[in-house]
Amino acid sequence: MKVLIIDYGMGNVGSVKRAIEECGVDNVIVSHHDYDFEDCTHAILPGVGAFPDAMATLNERGITDRIKKLAIDDKIPLLGICLGMQLLASKGTEVSFQDGLDLIPGIVQALEPAIGERIPHVGWNEVQFTNRSDEMLNEIRDQSDFYFVHSYHFIPKNEENILAYTPYAGKFVSMIRCGNIIGAQFHPEKSSTAGFQLLKNFLNI
Repeated sequence: MKVLIIDYGMGNVGSVKRAIEECGVDNVIVSHHDYDFEDCTHAILPGVGAFPDAMATLNERGITDRIKKLAIDDKIPLLGICLGMQLLASKGTEVSFQDGLDLIPGIVQALEPAIGERIPHVGWNEVQFTNRSDEMLNEIRDQSDFYFVHSYHFIPKNEENILAYTPYAGKFVSMIRCGNIIGAQFHPEKSSTAGFQLLKNFLNI
């Protein structure tokens, strides 16, 4: 097994790498080079920051096409974390409309907080599963708490891509999946036992 953590300068790659290693994987590569994309068995797209900045960086470094080839042509399991999940969308709306990776149809929009709620949404919150039978959710209790830090959320075009919701700002989609392409709005690497189980489930795909 070789796990590629895609490094484009805007992800918490160190903590993700440590978490994958703690799951028992020895071969964890942090890179954006072509040759590391070619022979990986799993890939993770982390992300912290703004959607337009992230897409600009991916495009400038030629990473966008590599990610699409890996996910679409090679069918390698791909996990987007936090901003990385949002980048899987067709479009983002931060500042203006921007193209995303368009790997899962949908749009990223700002959270609209209810009275008394704050944005960004920071801290632990529960994740409510919509498809309990999905292998990504094996051995994880429904409504387990995960750690979030975000101001935007992914609205998928197709309801069948939704794996979980979280009750905040009404409710938002906190996990998505389309075949081998998966997104988690929370940070599994910071989410204790449930987060590490989710990473293990991903590595078992």
